[in-house]
Amino acid sequence: MSSAPAARPGIADLVAGVSIAGLLLPEAVAYSGIAGMPPQAGVIALFAGLLVYGLFGSSRFAIVSATSSSAAVLFAATAAMPGVDAATRLAMGTGIVLLAGVFFVIAGLAKLGAVSSLIAKPVLRGFALGLALTIVVKQLPKVLAVQPAHSDFFRLAFDLAAAWRHWNLAGAAMAIAALLLMRLFSRWRAVPAALLVIAAGIALDASGISRAWGVMAVGPMALDFSHPGLPSLDRAQWLSLVELAFAMALILYAESYGSIRTFAMRRGDNVAPNRDLLALGGANLLSALFQGMPVGAGYSATSANESAGAQSRAAGLVAGLVVGVAVLTLLPWIAHTPEPLLAAIVINAVGHTLNPAALRPYFQWRRDRLVALVAVAAVVLLGVLDGLLAAIGVSLLLLLRGFSRTNVSWLGRLRQSHDYVDVARHPEATVPPGVLIARPEVPLFFGNADAVFAAIRARIDGAPALHRMVLSLEESPDLDATSIEALCEFAAYMRVRGVPLALARVKDEVRDVLSKVASPDLPAAAYAAWSVDDAVNPPA
Repeated sequence: MSSAPAARPGIADLVAGVSIAGLLLPEAVAYSGIAGMPPQAGVIALFAGLLVYGLFGSSRFAIVSATSSSAAVLFAATAAMPGVDAATRLAMGTGIVLLAGVFFVIAGLAKLGAVSSLIAKPVLRGFALGLALTIVVKQLPKVLAVQPAHSDFFRLAFDLAAAWRHWNLAGAAMAIAALLLMRLFSRWRAVPAALLVIAAGIALDASGISRAWGVMAVGPMALDFSHPGLPSLDRAQWLSLVELAFAMALILYAESYGSIRTFAMRRGDNVAPNRDLLALGGANLLSALFQGMPVGAGYSATSANESAGAQSRAAGLVAGLVVGVAVLTLLPWIAHTPEPLLAAIVINAVGHTLNPAALRPYFQWRRDRLVALVAVAAVVLLGVLDGLLAAIGVSLLLLLRGFSRTNVSWLGRLRQSHDYVDVARHPEATVPPGVLIARPEVPLFFGNADAVFAAIRARIDGAPALHRMVLSLEESPDLDATSIEALCEFAAYMRVRGVPLALARVKDEVRDVLSKVASPDLPAAAYAAWSVDDAVNPPA
């Protein structure tokens, strides 16, 4: 795979940067509303993400900015804090962004680039679908100018339906028209559809037409980069944010790495996950210093950047420059953006995840379909934050369930070859007389070692005239303390029975640790064989 080009702007990057700037600025303002933060928070996050990742990231296509998922998680985290005023809630939100950045940096320095693998893809897709549904429903009060009494999914939907007589149909018409226009213009990636929608909305508000229809505007936005600083929180408040920030960092990286890896594989580029962890950490730290939102590499913005013809990370830097010029010149006008149009931009942005067909493969494959549906239900029923934590918990449970299986295959020789295969799947394979050959189908670790060896002993107890036992450890790249003890106990059990034990296909790391254990029941000769055939028929 080729490496991504360095961040040197060319004509293609200039065109791509200008094109995606029209998408990024409206989305940044809109995502601020999702997060419950002032409009400038999304713009600050946009600047931080584009600058830091453009300078230090590894992907030539990734656009790092505020994302709908991180905005929803941030709002859920801060809204769940009882008894705090708006200023403290804003400070605690900034604290979550800062700690998430710290977690990214620590993970990057510790080379934990594969941390996103802790969340299974079916869980991620189910979470994304549930989150998209939640975001869309929570944008409807802005579209319809209704103030629901509840914020959870079903009661919010019921409140909206019950208040149908008070819906602002003009706002709904504006949002529908905006969605149709963005859908129409999506065929031409170079056309900044979201920016055109915003410009039309500003014209309607500035002329007084939308206000006459009862449609509210987003309000004033003030950017101040002169006073960076840490949020003023006490020790107890910082400690209360650690768990929330960890969850934020995990979902941000899972989303970001998914986008980065997808486009890298599509174009044959290398990925550098540890470098990207550091870049994302720096971007979130910089955003937090200026009271911005969390940032990650969202799929929609990254896809738009690739489609616009970006060739290097310079496209993101160009986009940041264009956004900066737009903000400096058009900042007073952005305050006139009608809220239904911002809601439409959010709905359009999450539209690619609002598709149940993304879960179809799991039903076709008959794999993990229940897990994906549980992730959807967790977000809808428990809310964004608790749903996220539940989805992560499901991923970890899946990991433990897979490792804790006690599947053991019993091997036989395939015809006259040196290959040994599972006799349950290959009944033509023959087992040498007086020999049992066991192969645990999962890596041995503390969660399954005792159960695996119990299953092997049960088979041995029913095997008369046994004169040799072979254990293939090809699925175990290493052994923890519990599995070492279980292996030593099994070796002692075989010694008591008077049956020689031979280990086959033992990895180098396992050989090293067994030499340190120096068990009299597991001398070096017991694991000298590299193949199953050598263990069954040791050389004279």
